[in-house]
Amino acid sequence: MSKFKCECGHENPYGTLLCESCGKPLEQSDSNELLNMRYEGSARRSQTYKKTIVDKIWNFFSSVKVGIWIIVLILIASAIGTIFPQEMYIPPTVDPATHYEEQYGIFGQVYYVLGFHNLYGSWWFMLLLAALGISLIIASLDRFVPLYRSLKNQRVTRHESFMRRQRIYGISKSANLDESMEKAKTALIAKRYNVREENGNLLAEKGRFSRWGPYVNHVGLILFLIGAMLRFFPGMYIDEVLWIREGQQLAVPGTESYYLENKQFIFEVYDQNEGQFKDAIEGTESGIVPKNYQTDVTLYKQQGEKIAGAEPELDKVKDYSIRVNDPLKMDGYAVYQVDYKLNEFKEMSFTIEKKATGQQFGNTTIDLWNPEPAYDLGNGYKIEVMDYFPDFYFNEKEEPATQSKIPNNPAFIFKMFTPETPEGEVSFVAIRQNLEPLGENQYKMTFAGMDTANVSGLIVRKDRTLWILAIGAAIFMIGVTQGMYWNHRRIWLREINREIWISAHTNKNWFGVKKDLEYVTETAALEMPIDQVEKLEGKK
Repeated sequence: MSKFKCECGHENPYGTLLCESCGKPLEQSDSNELLNMRYEGSARRSQTYKKTIVDKIWNFFSSVKVGIWIIVLILIASAIGTIFPQEMYIPPTVDPATHYEEQYGIFGQVYYVLGFHNLYGSWWFMLLLAALGISLIIASLDRFVPLYRSLKNQRVTRHESFMRRQRIYGISKSANLDESMEKAKTALIAKRYNVREENGNLLAEKGRFSRWGPYVNHVGLILFLIGAMLRFFPGMYIDEVLWIREGQQLAVPGTESYYLENKQFIFEVYDQNEGQFKDAIEGTESGIVPKNYQTDVTLYKQQGEKIAGAEPELDKVKDYSIRVNDPLKMDGYAVYQVDYKLNEFKEMSFTIEKKATGQQFGNTTIDLWNPEPAYDLGNGYKIEVMDYFPDFYFNEKEEPATQSKIPNNPAFIFKMFTPETPEGEVSFVAIRQNLEPLGENQYKMTFAGMDTANVSGLIVRKDRTLWILAIGAAIFMIGVTQGMYWNHRRIWLREINREIWISAHTNKNWFGVKKDLEYVTETAALEMPIDQVEKLEGKK
């Protein structure tokens, strides 16, 4: 739209309320109402253009109320996400669909169905964060650009109506105007004002940089939001759980070429005879207080590209003992010791026994983490694993099922083949249970031994967004300090009809600018201007 030209000759953008140069009100110039100086009467886009779809979108996101509502929605969503643990904090081997229902009942089931179990990575939570970022950017541009332009274009000599309609305003007479203005200028400089002079008139200003504090805040918040959103992009933030048993070698999750081998898990406790720990030990249910738990590992790095189905070629990098708060570090990754499990079931051994004579035939060991489909015991004796339940229990239908993939309570359905029973016999075997679901058998599976292993709970972490979050937080704090501990003060002195008009404005701390004016007027032998707001309140 066309610009509006003020009588001072300055061309103002359409929608400007106060001339950017002389400050003359472009509407209702004859009114005595105090001027709204919040944005210097500048032409904000959201208050000027309201026709096109772009205008409507801009005006929507530039609204402070909309920004506040977005923040409220984010806070509510974040609070909902803390009602129950997020999926990343539940045991990695359990099924989330059953875990939430079993642990928290109907509320946990609803929590899972609605997707709150993975809330902070959901598309709609990311959309809320993006909306907040857009709101911050648009609201900042809508206010910063016109405010900066108005302050940059302001002249020293201000229009009479501009000065008269300031909160602090007064007229003073002096026998020697030039001397009074010179003394006032000296006093303002002494108060560390930046003084500009034009045609004998003065503009004293300080602390303008404090006006940019909120916008510096917004820049910091935007950077912080970008860092938070980048955490959900692949490779930017890794927080993976790795359970590794003694003697096991596994690929490090989140990395492309690193492998870990668990050489040994070491668990040490405080001695009950140590006096300083006696009370702490006696206060625990188990009577055990861990002193140290660590995983001695060997780190390997794969050479060349991964080939599906082929064993990787690994080169040893180093041996390391991972302890609490002493992680293994490599290429920006850190592997922390966070948990452990002692004496986890690893293997179970069985033999086939003839029930009538008690004679046993063969012996086989079953890996509880990776059982084979069949085992040959020799001499015509063999078994097939028809079904396997690592964490056995009977479900609501009284059928065998498993609660997790961890072999906490292993159970098998075997089919036994012997020379006397070539068609096979079915046996259900669990700890202290040996059932024959299809009728009485001639043979049974007999438990022959158990092997256990210690398991280390490790967490693999890599955070490429931390520096963005740190910079955003630092910039935000700079903006807070900038806007909180300083204020923008301006004092205008203009000679009109052999009188000195004085007006002042500040974005906050009116007491401070009044103290400055008291010093200036006393030094220059001028009358102290009045606070028109206090005057009106006094009349009421």
